[in-house]
Amino acid sequence: MYDKGKIVTGIVIFVLLFAFPFWYRMGRTAPVPQPELTEKAKQAKQCVESKAYMTSFHMQLLNQWRDAVIRNGDREYVADNGKVYLASLQNTCLDCHSNKTKFCDQCHTYMGVAPYCWDCHIQPKEKK
Repeated sequence: MYDKGKIVTGIVIFVLLFAFPFWYRMGRTAPVPQPELTEKAKQAKQCVESKAYMTSFHMQLLNQWRDAVIRNGDREYVADNGKVYLASLQNTCLDCHSNKTKFCDQCHTYMGVAPYCWDCHIQPKEKK
């Protein structure tokens, strides 16, 4: 009761120390990764779908491919532009995006996700 000033001071110091990391990083974020494309991907100029679509929905597309191939035996994918692709992570996607560390892992680490692709598929060998 008589140490009211010390208690209030202690609470204020505690709140400031506890909240400091939040205030210190406020408004700052990690830089957005810029995945490196292989020469083959640069020459192709477009992926299976547009860059905006693939950035946001590539996992849904891969899940659709998985379901179509495994459950229905449908191995062809017709893109929005009418071009037909083989619905295959390893034979279509990894043909252009073969450097997993410099392409896939950068964005997945930034977003804090751990995809389960490599539970079934063989991880690509890194080309040096």
